Amino acid sequence: MSKIGKKIITIPNQVTVTVADGQIVVRGTKGELKLAMMPNIEVVVADGTVNLQRKNNEKQTRANHGLLRSLIANNIEGVANGYKKSLKLIGTGYRVTAKGAGLSMTLGFSHMVDVQPVAGVTFKVEGNDTIHIEGIDKQLVGQVAADIRGLRPPEPYLGKGIRYSDEVVKKKPGKAAAK
Repeated sequence: MSKIGKKIITIPNQVTVTVADGQIVVRGTKGELKLAMMPNIEVVVADGTVNLQRKNNEKQTRANHGLLRSLIANNIEGVANGYKKSLKLIGTGYRVTAKGAGLSMTLGFSHMVDVQPVAGVTFKVEGNDTIHIEGIDKQLVGQVAADIRGLRPPEPYLGKGIRYSDEVVKKKPGKAAAK
């Protein structure tokens, strides 16, 4: 039995989980998320809990058991509390400003870099070097944060670039220190 898949998920008071038409629908105070059912896994919602059971013991079914449980738990957490990622711009002249619902950034290129708004995600700018990305879908928030970080990832010699607020960039000594 999957260690993760066999754990029972408790549903908070403000969240409802329903299973119908091959979908798992999670509704909460922040919104609604839908998740497709996986074959050979039965989802039982009863008494404020969600329990997952496998119909067979095939390798793919065992793999999907823990995955589906984690996805449902993430959706419940998202509609109840939401998810947030913070990015920090490090470098001389690196700035960010809110441009409508999107972002406009100066990243050392010859042009401004504009980030278009994404449905389900909100951007908040703090100062001129911090971006907060918020939403209810954990995967979408993480992907948008990774896409923005990918515009100018931190480089190892000076540490300039866009990094997560809790990320530590280990700097290399460089050519002069090698002697």
